[in-house]
Amino acid sequence: MATLAITDGRVLLPDATVTRADVLIDQDAGEILEVGDDLAGAGDETLNAANALVTPGFVNGHCHVAMTLLRGYADDKTLDAWLQEDIWPAEAELTPEDVHAGAELGLLEMIKSGTTAFADMYFEVPEIADAVETAGLRARLGHGVVTVAADDEAAREDAQTSIDVARDLDGMADGRISTAFMPHSLTTVGEEYLDEFVPKAREAGVPIHYHANETADEVAPIVEEHGMRPLAYAAEKGMLESEDFVAHGVHVDESEISLLAEAGTSVIHCPASNMKLASGMAPVQRMLDAGVSVGLGTDGAASNNDLSLLDEARDAAMIGKLAAEDASAVSSESVSELLTHATADAIGIDTGRLESGAPADLAVIDLEKPHLTPAHDLVSHLAYAVAAADVRHTICDGQVLMRDREVTTLDEDAVRERAHEHATALIDRAEA
Repeated sequence: MATLAITDGRVLLPDATVTRADVLIDQDAGEILEVGDDLAGAGDETLNAANALVTPGFVNGHCHVAMTLLRGYADDKTLDAWLQEDIWPAEAELTPEDVHAGAELGLLEMIKSGTTAFADMYFEVPEIADAVETAGLRARLGHGVVTVAADDEAAREDAQTSIDVARDLDGMADGRISTAFMPHSLTTVGEEYLDEFVPKAREAGVPIHYHANETADEVAPIVEEHGMRPLAYAAEKGMLESEDFVAHGVHVDESEISLLAEAGTSVIHCPASNMKLASGMAPVQRMLDAGVSVGLGTDGAASNNDLSLLDEARDAAMIGKLAAEDASAVSSESVSELLTHATADAIGIDTGRLESGAPADLAVIDLEKPHLTPAHDLVSHLAYAVAAADVRHTICDGQVLMRDREVTTLDEDAVRERAHEHATALIDRAEA
């Protein structure tokens, strides 16, 4: 058994308290053996966490990782215009190689900001899975289905691809990859395809993930056509089960919040994207108060424009207070949970807790920074002040993915160069 000791740090425990402790990891099993005192001598290898906060690795509940290639390409537009005028035409030109290059760049960015697990909806998913396996993270992956403007044959093929991906890729990377059926949204996938393929997802035993209630313009068509709110429509289609999770949930009313709480379906809050696209402010504190499982996600780098969960945490705390008109809403303790185990639970990945027997997924945050001084309350710092560049080490499944800011599983310069080349060629094709 190979062991790793993370020593001399302050450790964020599952109850959101912080204590001085060492962490001992079984690297072969990818499991935390012990959180306690004087464990340095027990490790075959040691990582220094002096003057640092050791936290569970952060969990990104909703992402489109390969959209890093479109970072900064189309800004300052509403969601519909942004998608239809810029993003979808560019994505139509994507090659498998583009997706691989964009995914590598996104994974590199996540490792460098302490993220160890994420949920992702995109295309050419085998390419993303291959990049995830190399990079060493955990992921729940799925092929995004869009049937609008597609003929029936193409629409069915797209939906079947999502089912096939979910079946074929589940368990890859020694179990670090899990999957889901991922129709893009309730307005971009036709009712007949939901009726046919949602039961297939249930037969495959995978959860369902989709965008819901992101903008008011997504709500109105469903109300007009079906005479019910979007999440009531989703429930009617069998898409509101306890293992399912939806992205955004900005424009939910009280009846939908009750539906979510009763069903156990999770909502992934993406505050930066919602602000940038002027989609609105999700009622996060109302959902939490009602017992809804809420997680945190970055969305894609084209609408954020980064993949740092730490940036997202601060946004969640700030916009949560504005939405509730209450300075105590979406507290720092709530945000620390959203960064870790709350989002892990929401997307169904076993991680996010720093305790004996848990998966060894951790981030070590350097506290020797002016903006983290003084250290009155480290949970407050995690929510309001810590930045991606403060992450010193990142560990996933017991393996050190970044040591002293140097990523060990990816060649940073080569990844950045490849991504730049593919992004440039992609836009040249899209604009030709």
